[in-house]
Amino acid sequence: MKTKKSTLPPRFTELHKGSTHYRAPFWLPGGHLQTIITARFTTSPKVSYRRERWLTPEQDDFIDIDWTQPLWAENAPLLVMFHGLEGSSSSHYALSLMKACEQLGWQGAVAHFRGCSGELNRLPRAYHSGDSREIDWIVRRFKQQAGARPVFLVGVSLGGNAMLKWLGEEGDAAVSLVSAAVSVSAPIDLEAGAHSLGQGFNMIYTRMFLKTLIPKTLEKIRLFPGFADADQVRACRDFYDFDELVTAPLHGFDSATHYWKSSASKPYLMNIKVPTLLMNAQNDPFMPGRFLPQPHEVSPMVTCYFPKQGGHVGFPKHNAFPAGLDFLPERVFSWFSQIQTDVKLSGLEKEGLHHG
Repeated sequence: MKTKKSTLPPRFTELHKGSTHYRAPFWLPGGHLQTIITARFTTSPKVSYRRERWLTPEQDDFIDIDWTQPLWAENAPLLVMFHGLEGSSSSHYALSLMKACEQLGWQGAVAHFRGCSGELNRLPRAYHSGDSREIDWIVRRFKQQAGARPVFLVGVSLGGNAMLKWLGEEGDAAVSLVSAAVSVSAPIDLEAGAHSLGQGFNMIYTRMFLKTLIPKTLEKIRLFPGFADADQVRACRDFYDFDELVTAPLHGFDSATHYWKSSASKPYLMNIKVPTLLMNAQNDPFMPGRFLPQPHEVSPMVTCYFPKQGGHVGFPKHNAFPAGLDFLPERVFSWFSQIQTDVKLSGLEKEGLHHG
């Protein structure tokens, strides 16, 4: 079976570069405030979800999908969001994106990674930053349900890295499944990100994540004795400790370093064939700007948007106090709208050439 190849015109890679300029609020200087205030001290919109449980390919585990309502309006595009580490459909970024879906008449869906929907999954394994095979079966099932409707992906932080890795691995094969994608604050260099989160003030984020990861793991040890030592898990103080003891051995990696190097999406960016927006702030505490890719490290189908400000999945709007959530969905849907317009123009150009 032949794979569908991208047919977008050459000008495509220039779209949006330097447009939709991001300006941070003057009262939120620096990446930490732009990250923390946006995540913890803003009022998120309310979204009414309908939950659907999907069995995983091995049939003895599950994930939960939260759909926006009403379901499947006629010809509505589908936006699928993959959340960040320990995120969910209740995360501030998920609510802002799903509310935008409701307002624009799109179908929205948040795909929860295993164990992230409020109920522990049934197997010892969980989810991780490089789990592109998990992304694969989920995207294919969404596409099967969507039929002729276009499917758009948004991956946030961990979900963004896994999504980018999948896009790079699939190459041309992904073009028949996905119309376009946006990655938000993805830690595309996992080793650099882990080291960054293990230093100084950044340890506040590490402690926040471990506060839920450790209890989940201890419950898994109770249910499945032997895959890790409970006392050692309780003693984890950073991501090296946790990934060395839990994430790596549980998901087939030799060590934390092996997991980080094998799962990073940065080496796969050159092979992405789906129109993709890579959105990272240069002051992101999780992934400092010096580790972001250079132009020669991404494919022509990847547009890099690296504003100087924004924090990690922050991007608080400059004119809303304490921190508005509108900029991220505006940026995402502006990009997707331009993709749809460009595809239509490409089709008209081809038709003109065919009939001319």
